[in-house]
Amino acid sequence: MLLVKLFGAKWRLVLSALVICALILELGYCQKDAQELQTTPGRKSKPTKPKQEKATNKGPRAATAKPKVKAAGQGQTFLTQVLNKGNFKKVGDTLSVPAGDTLELRCKGKPVQWGVPSYLEEDDDGRLKIIQHERYGALTLVNTTGADTGEYTCYPMYCEDTDCRKEYDKAVKVFVFFPDPQELFVPSSDYYEVIQLRTNWPTVLPCQVTSPEAKVTLHREFPPVEVAVDGREISFNVKKGFTIHRPRPHHAGALYCVASLGNLRQSSTKYMLIYVNYPMAPPAPVIQASASSVSLGGNLQVSCTVIGEQDVAVDFTWEYPGQQIGRPPYTQESVRSGGAGRQQSQSILLVEEVRDVDQGTYTCTAENLQGAKSVSTTVKVVGKAKPKKP
Repeated sequence: MLLVKLFGAKWRLVLSALVICALILELGYCQKDAQELQTTPGRKSKPTKPKQEKATNKGPRAATAKPKVKAAGQGQTFLTQVLNKGNFKKVGDTLSVPAGDTLELRCKGKPVQWGVPSYLEEDDDGRLKIIQHERYGALTLVNTTGADTGEYTCYPMYCEDTDCRKEYDKAVKVFVFFPDPQELFVPSSDYYEVIQLRTNWPTVLPCQVTSPEAKVTLHREFPPVEVAVDGREISFNVKKGFTIHRPRPHHAGALYCVASLGNLRQSSTKYMLIYVNYPMAPPAPVIQASASSVSLGGNLQVSCTVIGEQDVAVDFTWEYPGQQIGRPPYTQESVRSGGAGRQQSQSILLVEEVRDVDQGTYTCTAENLQGAKSVSTTVKVVGKAKPKKP
């Protein structure tokens, strides 16, 4: 009763509102209602000023959906060599690992594929292990030998769902040497290797050394002389061997390489070089008939001519209407110099005592080592003219 007298009816309403608000756990809304009840009757409450937001130069952010990234090789791909636990080294163009040691390479990317020397692709004896981790691929080769020398390549893969392909333009390579104190050349099971020399076509003699420190020279077996390497006509690359850039007939013969390192000197496989005058392009034959129309019983000649490079063999074949009845072909072939390093090769098809069956299309095909091309012409057979009456 004392509280009622002290606060009056107005405060009784305030207390009732607070009790109700506590029960329904809506304190925020109820505080507002209580404030309204506390306001003196007949007196207007001051309007609450809305909070002003700080002006910024930032415009409204548009809700943009993040593009979906397909599984592909992301970022720049690079190779590192694992030296020991926690110790890594970024590799360059070449790398030397003593024979017998373990080679461990890592390639950033998910997923990646590896390319290894053909010797390891055929049979690695269980020494090669390739694992794809979360963010990189790992290649490990144990019990290494000089035969493992070669190029090791990491290919990032571009994937769409389950379809993946190599990104050749982003591949990273390193040529790894495995120096072997007993083997200066990568071992080969062949005593000699036949290599064809083609005109204007660079030819490589693959005498590959296991150590980049080895000194390599080129030799001819008969007569036994060292071949000059001037860097222009013939050059040497420690990762490939010797290259003959513009083969000529005098390069043919039996050649071999000699490597020396310290007190060790060894010879490579012998290379039997056979020179072939290889043409620059397929032949371009021209066909011509002695007449576009021939009388019955007359004779017909169809020539097929090729003007090309000197000493380049051209083969001719014919298709003609008389083949339908088994008429055998009679041809004359010739080769003569055309001057200025050119030659003329020609084949002439002879058709004697022309018949009706000889009318039709004559096709000549000329072929050399670069390819073949065919040309055709049509011949019409007409009846004999009747002799005029006297």
